[in-house]
Amino acid sequence: MYTTIRFEIEDQVAIVTLNRPDKLNAFTEEMNKEITKAFKDIATNDEIRAVLLTGAGRAFSAGEDLASVKGDKPVNHGQFLRKRYNPMILAIRNLEKPVVAAVNGVAAGAGCSLALACDFRIASDQASFIEAFIHIGLIPDSGSCYFLPRLVGVAKAMELAVLGDKITAEKAYELGLVNRVVEAGKLDEEAFRFAKRLAEMPTRAIGLIKRTMDRALHSRTLEEALEYEAYAQEIAGKTRDHQEGVKAFFEKRKPRFEGK
Repeated sequence: MYTTIRFEIEDQVAIVTLNRPDKLNAFTEEMNKEITKAFKDIATNDEIRAVLLTGAGRAFSAGEDLASVKGDKPVNHGQFLRKRYNPMILAIRNLEKPVVAAVNGVAAGAGCSLALACDFRIASDQASFIEAFIHIGLIPDSGSCYFLPRLVGVAKAMELAVLGDKITAEKAYELGLVNRVVEAGKLDEEAFRFAKRLAEMPTRAIGLIKRTMDRALHSRTLEEALEYEAYAQEIAGKTRDHQEGVKAFFEKRKPRFEGK
């Protein structure tokens, strides 16, 4: 079904693995399409309640495979992004299920953007992040100009984007780019445990939190943000998981959420 990624489901967690290890999981047009398709399929599969995104081999993703775009004709980079990368990033952000990036190695260029588009990032202590675009005279794309300042602030985002320095996993943690740093040999286990925990939580509520926080970032006023919270809470209040949570509270037991 897929040629550039691996797709598996385990304990209600979809595991999506970028699978071009000999090329450091650099993107090709086929990989962009397959990632986008995988996330669209995940959106309609009720069995899946969380996603784990990682890379095969020693890299998360080195960004675009420049060999695939090398040619005599100049590239229209705007059309290139609109066709290949923007749909992929939107498929991740629009998914109302939690997405965890297990960053196992270098995340460079669009590979870094892919990691930033996820809801959580757990990094190996051997991982690194680099907004490499400046080194070929381009700007950060695939959402990096959106996600970076929201995660680390405008001043630090400008520094990372303009200087293009590689930063370690520990430095990324200090800046707030990643949620956790774990030993390289324990990354798969720890990241899956984290994703499985999310898969056992109220999936609809997590999706609404994701949507409401994204919306709040664009709210012009507090009143607007409060109104959307009320709208989302009304939806959450009608879910079976909310009813189960309240029932479990009064029965003094652990709730058994179904994601409905």
